[in-house]
Amino acid sequence: MRFADFPFLRYLPFLVTGILLASFLPVGFEVMSLGLLGVVWIMYLVGVAKKTPVSLGFSSSLGYLLLLVLGCFIGSEKKEASLSVDAWQGATMYLAEVKRFDIQKPNSSENLLEVFSIRDSLGWKKTQGKVLIYHQLASSLQPGEVVLVNKIPEIIPSPSFPDEFDYRGVLAKKDIHFRQFIRSGLVKVDSSNTRSLEFAIDRLGYFLSSLIDQKVEIAESKQIANALLLGQKESLDKEIKKAYSETGTTHILAVSGLHVGIIYAILLLPTRRFKGDFKFRKGYLLAVVVLIWLYALMTGFSPSVVRASTMFSLATAGQMRKKKPSIWNILAFSAMLMMVVEPEVIFDIGFQLSYLAVAGIVGLQPVIVRWWIPGNVVLEYFWQLAAVSIAAQLVTFPLSVFYFHQFPTYFLLANLVVVPLAFLIMAVGVPFLFLGWIPMLGEVMGWLVNWMIYIQNQITFFIQLLPLGKIDRLTITFSGMLLVWILLLIWGNWELGNRKKLVVLGMVFFATWGVEGLIREINRPTEQLWLFKRGNKEAILDMKLGGHHLSWNQSFPLDQLSFSIDPNRLTEKRSHMPEPMRGVWQDSIVWFPGLDLRFFIFFSRQHNPKFVL
Repeated sequence: MRFADFPFLRYLPFLVTGILLASFLPVGFEVMSLGLLGVVWIMYLVGVAKKTPVSLGFSSSLGYLLLLVLGCFIGSEKKEASLSVDAWQGATMYLAEVKRFDIQKPNSSENLLEVFSIRDSLGWKKTQGKVLIYHQLASSLQPGEVVLVNKIPEIIPSPSFPDEFDYRGVLAKKDIHFRQFIRSGLVKVDSSNTRSLEFAIDRLGYFLSSLIDQKVEIAESKQIANALLLGQKESLDKEIKKAYSETGTTHILAVSGLHVGIIYAILLLPTRRFKGDFKFRKGYLLAVVVLIWLYALMTGFSPSVVRASTMFSLATAGQMRKKKPSIWNILAFSAMLMMVVEPEVIFDIGFQLSYLAVAGIVGLQPVIVRWWIPGNVVLEYFWQLAAVSIAAQLVTFPLSVFYFHQFPTYFLLANLVVVPLAFLIMAVGVPFLFLGWIPMLGEVMGWLVNWMIYIQNQITFFIQLLPLGKIDRLTITFSGMLLVWILLLIWGNWELGNRKKLVVLGMVFFATWGVEGLIREINRPTEQLWLFKRGNKEAILDMKLGGHHLSWNQSFPLDQLSFSIDPNRLTEKRSHMPEPMRGVWQDSIVWFPGLDLRFFIFFSRQHNPKFVL
């Protein structure tokens, strides 16, 4: 098969490039990009109107340019002018609409407000923006309510330390730049919009979550049921998240293509009995598509669910026409469709991992499964499942290492056990969501979901406790990540592809990765010093002297090192357990025996320590 046989796969990079370019363009650029779209179309019409046909290269270039500009347009058009810090100058209160149901946190409730008016000394003025709030109000907030808040929010702070997790950046991609803690001072002024169709999905999700809360007894099972069946992961305990992450089964916790695939497989089982009746089969397949999208609606249209629903819908449409469409075209088309509807989804980690996993399964699973031919049906089932898990893990692990810096050692064992369990839980859980309101039946189904999830959790915790369960503190550069994907691409296409071109492609990327790494190491100094300071008298001094990594801690909380200081140590390839340095105090001077290093520490009027080398 040639790359030219997958047109949507060829179109996808140009649309992605356009959307990425739009993130660097100023607000309002959509007008210019719309004009560029018009120019490209005029060029195309002029070419068509000519008596002599234009060359294939010219028309293809126009098509790719059109996709590039289209990406710039939709990326710019979706970019809203957010509230600025200056907009709050002199403001005393604001009006906003509640956008979702409360999410319970340990000491408060979280919600999202969309601001539409601010009051200052000159009166009310229209604006737009979002504020993430944490409140301790007596009554919960409902989506659609209009509230008056008589305090102004604060801007979400940037990371305090280099390479620390950028929570502000994550929220900024969702157009959220402000937060506020509210104990009082919030008044509900209008509740007429709470029953509107705009919040129908939120109300449905809240109803189903309440059903799970009533019928599922064990607290941990409730959390997993909400995550696995509805995609609501906000209430998951840290220990549960950690257990599933370290065993390589995090995908179980989020409603994803796996869950939609399980439902799709269950719904397709009856089609084997009426292969000859094409009209009935066609009607049933149409009903399957409707049910798949109904489930996507129930789970809030998460990126992975929309991707899977789109793919299965297109595949089903092919079956209804007695044709089998290319899975690569379906995959690329569904990605383009999602980006057109919501361009910011391209920055979503779940979206990236979801599509990578499917690409790995489609491209590498057939290669892996040929390694061994099992002797019976049971072994074949588990080998097929293992091949899928290995293929998905091979393609997603570079991105996982890039973001999370760890690799689950027992991912294969965990998935061989947990995925079949998840299949059973989904087989009972999804009907439970539809029928759980029926007396007796709802109790029985809730009991089954409760104990099946309990067993799944205990197995996951057991695998987590096995020795050497994870390899952590891994790091990979962007070029290294691309190189791994290129090598996997070469391996997957080695038998049927153009081997000469594949070898050249691999050599080019290998050379690029090598040169980049060499330049980085040449520029990395052999002696470095970092000073991390927070608040009063909380500081850490890190030093690198050749191959020695040294550190001096001045009252910095040890339980906060992992997320505040360790990311920088990992990036700069320093040990997360450096050799301790002994500091000797003399008045306001700290000196380190054996090192030609002294610090003069003095305090400003605000009692904030200053460090001078």
